[in-house]
Amino acid sequence: MLKPSYPIYTARLTLRPYTLDDFDDLYAIQSDPEVTRYLYWETRDEAAVRADLQAKMGASEIREVGDRLFLAVVWREVERVVGGVTLTWLSREDGGGEIGYVFNREFAGHGLATEATSALLRLAFTLPVDGGLGLHRVIGRLDARNTASAKVLERLGLRREAHFVENEYVKGEWTDELVYAILESEWLTRRVSPPRTRASRG
Repeated sequence: MLKPSYPIYTARLTLRPYTLDDFDDLYAIQSDPEVTRYLYWETRDEAAVRADLQAKMGASEIREVGDRLFLAVVWREVERVVGGVTLTWLSREDGGGEIGYVFNREFAGHGLATEATSALLRLAFTLPVDGGLGLHRVIGRLDARNTASAKVLERLGLRREAHFVENEYVKGEWTDELVYAILESEWLTRRVSPPRTRASRG
């Protein structure tokens, strides 16, 4: 079970449950065809965004396998929801989970997706006694054409484990899928000795 203490702060961001006041910022993200280009769902109109917002508002904790945690990501510099992150509990026996993220293109190039998703990994791997889910392994899946998203996962230390060729038929075309993964032991090693890298887009 995962019931975080909110809000969650990083150096520049605040992660928290969604509220009704987030509609405009969420609509800006979900109505952008460039944002949804490599996702399973099409751009959404106001009604669809309101329905999705209601669903997200009811998903601020994980109780059972299959539950998904949805958190709004606020960049404190602009006081706006600039994106969202997702954590899914996939398996109790195998200690598996999956992360996801969607961000507003207007705020690309500042490393926000990387920073927010790093906080999500902390929730995934930290032991329950310390407020986390205590997972063993976390994956990220994406359309192989989404190179920007792949770079986020690579900066977080996930390794590419699979490239499935035309394994899904999405939006009228066959698409390739990439699967990335990181173990709790690898995440701990990176936390102790973070890699020295140049700043890059996220």
